[in-house]
Amino acid sequence: MRASAPAKINLALVVGPTRDDGKHEVVTVYQRIGIADRIELEPSPALLVEGFDADTLVRGALEALAARAEVEPRWHVRIEKRLPIAAGIGGGSSDAATALRLANAGLPEPLSGDELRGLAAALGADVPFFLVDGPQLGTGDGADLARIDLPQDFWVLLLVPRGIEKPSTAAVYADFDRRDGATGFEERRAALIAALERVRRPRDLAALPANDLASSPLAAELRRLGAFRADVSGAGPAVYGLFHHRDAARAAQRALKGAGETWLTAPAWYG
Repeated sequence: MRASAPAKINLALVVGPTRDDGKHEVVTVYQRIGIADRIELEPSPALLVEGFDADTLVRGALEALAARAEVEPRWHVRIEKRLPIAAGIGGGSSDAATALRLANAGLPEPLSGDELRGLAAALGADVPFFLVDGPQLGTGDGADLARIDLPQDFWVLLLVPRGIEKPSTAAVYADFDRRDGATGFEERRAALIAALERVRRPRDLAALPANDLASSPLAAELRRLGAFRADVSGAGPAVYGLFHHRDAARAAQRALKGAGETWLTAPAWYG
């Protein structure tokens, strides 16, 4: 069995105070995009994950699935990495979710969708998103999902800046706490929900609030080059720009070729 493991961008990310479980309250807009890793899975005498030496999520996901289903974790997984690592676009989470979906489908008694999403939520806040279709509003720690209707007719230019070493996600959240970033969370959350309710056309996405966790001067540069919305995805460092027309996005890609690695893609509905 094989499937693609697509990336995501956060079209908005509003972050609040720390919860009792140590995680932060968030409200985020998840959008799948059309660049992806590739996952292949087949039965095996023992669990073996190849192709990405730094993997821990896929292995942990399959071990958790086997324990829940009361079977031995007998799968051979090959990960073909095409997505940038630790960029804020969910590559590892998508790999884990895709492996879960493929392995679960082959079980004698597969877990239900709700059971699988519950297991995924224990692995990482954005893992459940990759088990559902379409854009989603993530709340709680990001794992509580609700389908939202968003336009999908635009182009996405994704850029991972050259020469920037991303701090850990934990360090990004720690910096957020040090600057009292949670202040005004309820107002920002309400503003995000109100902006979402007004979205009818792609350009309406420009009214969504900026990412609370991270910013980049490249977002302003993307807007200068014609993007109707640009921001950092997740905890970064990846930056995206949304464009009405492919030619404008191509021109921006050429203009930014010295700034880092770029991908020109579009929204994707399915995993």
